[in-house]
Amino acid sequence: MDEADALAIEVHVLRLSHRAARDKRVTTHLGLVARAFGARRMLVTGAKDEHLANSIQRVVDSWGGPFEVEFVSSWMELLEDYKSKGFTIVHLTMYGLPVREHVGKIRESEKILIILGGEKVPSEVYQLADYNIAVTSQPHSEISALAVFLDRLFAGGELSKRFQNARQEIIPQTRSKQVLKK
Repeated sequence: MDEADALAIEVHVLRLSHRAARDKRVTTHLGLVARAFGARRMLVTGAKDEHLANSIQRVVDSWGGPFEVEFVSSWMELLEDYKSKGFTIVHLTMYGLPVREHVGKIRESEKILIILGGEKVPSEVYQLADYNIAVTSQPHSEISALAVFLDRLFAGGELSKRFQNARQEIIPQTRSKQVLKK
């Protein structure tokens, strides 16, 4: 599968158990990484946090999309719904199987839901996931796990992705900053 084929995969990210007071930066950064690395949607369970949604929406408004944030009340119902729609469910956990050995098979899917835990992940998530995948079997952040997984999934193609309706675009420079405002 080449980069263009990999980028055609529809990816959504589910953040479990968002706690607004404790997780606002982590969950915001998960949304920013998900968007920048090619996911189309982030679903969030736990606290409904309009500040989180608004922060990410401001980035989408300036830097392009598509990307949206949606709050859901039941992760179990969401997983059942996504499974019925043909999504492959990938739970990122340091206790899972090595990404390098399984990403090729996962890449064959047309639609993927990636699950990232907040507080303790219920054991049912491990059972319902089609894949429990680790980018490393060492303690690390959900943000890094998502970035590494998406880069492997999209075979690097996401790094040169152009975003629709962007009002700003970075012009790469050797030693300075240049932003094109449209």
